[in-house]
Amino acid sequence: MTYAQITLEERYAISALRKLGYSCAAIAREVGRHRSTVGREVQRNVWREDGRTYRPLKAQSYTNQRRRASRSTSQFSVEEWALVESVLREDFSPEQVVGWFARFKILAISHETIYRYIWEDQARGGTLHVHLRRANKPFRKRYGAYDSRGRLAGKRHISTRPAGAENRSRVGHWEVDTVLGNSQGGACIVTLVERKTGFVVIGKLERHTAADLNARLEAMIARQRRPVRTITADNGTEFHSYKALEQRVCAKFYFATPHHSWERGSNENMNGLIRQYLPKGVSMEHVTQADCDRIAAKLNRRPRKRYNWHTPEELYAA
Repeated sequence: MTYAQITLEERYAISALRKLGYSCAAIAREVGRHRSTVGREVQRNVWREDGRTYRPLKAQSYTNQRRRASRSTSQFSVEEWALVESVLREDFSPEQVVGWFARFKILAISHETIYRYIWEDQARGGTLHVHLRRANKPFRKRYGAYDSRGRLAGKRHISTRPAGAENRSRVGHWEVDTVLGNSQGGACIVTLVERKTGFVVIGKLERHTAADLNARLEAMIARQRRPVRTITADNGTEFHSYKALEQRVCAKFYFATPHHSWERGSNENMNGLIRQYLPKGVSMEHVTQADCDRIAAKLNRRPRKRYNWHTPEELYAA
């Protein structure tokens, strides 16, 4: 026999019969419930102001509150939440935690439940919320403004890239960009993202110049076990010496249309993730190459939904 929750209509009946002086057993016979069910209902849901009066709407409200509380976190043990916390502190998003657990059949949980747990933890003074990424890059339109960036003859346009780069069918096609600190010409970082696998490499630049960029990119490319076939860049002046770098690394550069950031979606998305560790407007003078390698390792070991919860590191090494 399936147990059914007491309805609001039954609560109105219980309230009316109590006012007429009926006992719990008599009320139970009238509403078709077991007397212990009616007894528990009255005991749990009497009005809290006087502890005696039973009000149908108040009883319904108390019941709803208990249901919400029971659904929030109590279905998982302390050990299971400790496991969730340990992965969140590796900077996995709640959705990545869910996908990662599902892939290895560790724990069945929803990302909504994890978010509720994070906000409850924050209300208690916890720090889980600081591991959530935030998009804080403002969108700036440049309608009608002349832009002299990238006015360099002989550049290959992004539309002429090989098919393997365009459709992400072949490993070896990368996107490059610089992520600035609190100054235009000072310390910053350069990011290389492989288009097929999402694998990222990050390098520290002491100065935002073409010479520093070429030297760091050459070292980053030399570390790769797979050939770097093409590199797609934006039109920043730091890439104006690309031809010298092409000759040294045997990779061809291609350039996106100015102000069409979506043409380099992999790199733009990755730069947004990096801002979780290096917020906009903060100096990068203190950042070291070891810091860059640590951030890249964290990002490369995060499972991705688009890769069926495999990690970029797994895919690039496969």
